[in-house]
Amino acid sequence: MGHTLHHRISRAVEGLTPGYFALVMASGILSVGMQLEGHTWLSRGLLGICAASFVVLLSLTLWRFVAYRQATNDDFLDPRRGFGFFTFVAGTNVLGVRLGMAGWPEVTAGLLAVSFAAWLVLGYVVPWTAALGPQPRPVVATANGTWFIWVVASQSVAVAAASIEPVFTTGRRELALLAVVSWSVGVFLYAAAGIFVSLRLMQYDFGPEDLNPPYWVAMGALAITVLAGARIVEMADAPMVTATRGLIAGLAVVFWAFATWLIPVLFAAGWWRHVVRRVPLRYEPTLWSMVFPLGMYAVAGIYLGEADRLPVVGWIGRVELWLAFAVGTVVFVAMLAHVVRVVLLGRPAPSAVSASPRR
Repeated sequence: MGHTLHHRISRAVEGLTPGYFALVMASGILSVGMQLEGHTWLSRGLLGICAASFVVLLSLTLWRFVAYRQATNDDFLDPRRGFGFFTFVAGTNVLGVRLGMAGWPEVTAGLLAVSFAAWLVLGYVVPWTAALGPQPRPVVATANGTWFIWVVASQSVAVAAASIEPVFTTGRRELALLAVVSWSVGVFLYAAAGIFVSLRLMQYDFGPEDLNPPYWVAMGALAITVLAGARIVEMADAPMVTATRGLIAGLAVVFWAFATWLIPVLFAAGWWRHVVRRVPLRYEPTLWSMVFPLGMYAVAGIYLGEADRLPVVGWIGRVELWLAFAVGTVVFVAMLAHVVRVVLLGRPAPSAVSASPRR
């Protein structure tokens, strides 16, 4: 640990994980859910956290890119971390959608333009640098839950486009086309990511230390696919929407069912990791990759229940929303304690403890 606050902050910026925008995603989707349920003041508080986190993380990311270019390049070349850059796309769109709900659709459109450009650039850069670059082969041995964040980013573009399509009188066909295309791309990317991660699990050594929170994104990617599908179904008639509305509505129900099936599996995996194999549960930035899927599943259920007239699905979403809020609160408090302890006070973080060999 450094002896000065400036040194500790500099070290923290240099080691900033590219997936930290999951904090923006998590707080933003919880704000959306609370607004849907009529908890206005709680939703506004979460929106404040979401917006402040976005500004802070964007500033720190730009600082890191300028001052620590090599660290940033190393992340792009690392298949285990590179896909975390897509959290910027998803976080930008989640914030934009929530601001659109607050009556600022023009801000949503502006953030969508930024996120769409980032989605296109990262969609070609990250797979090339992280998966097809000069890494030791086979690259599939490093596949993990962060690869599903590419899917989340794609579907976030669809959600943002579909949410503002009814608002504007011009550009509706283009927004509808963007929503359907990005949704479709996200579906195919989910299949690809699922295959790569499954091969990693079946063909290479996999211990409890590898089963980290980003694997929850496998469920979150399905949930945001459901939400995007529900928003597309609700859009005004356009050629692309008319041609695909029935298909997307049916697939949204199928994806929701599979996401629901995954939740007990993921909780059981967490129990095996932390209770059976005794991997310590402590704060790490990737925990936000667990909060976001829980919140997204809740919001997706609420929307799908209304769009397809499935009240049971909506009820499950409302119950899940409070679970996500509870988990998010715990993680947020742990994050603040971690920042105070490590960055402000200069105390060492708890050392990692290896997993118990007991099976």
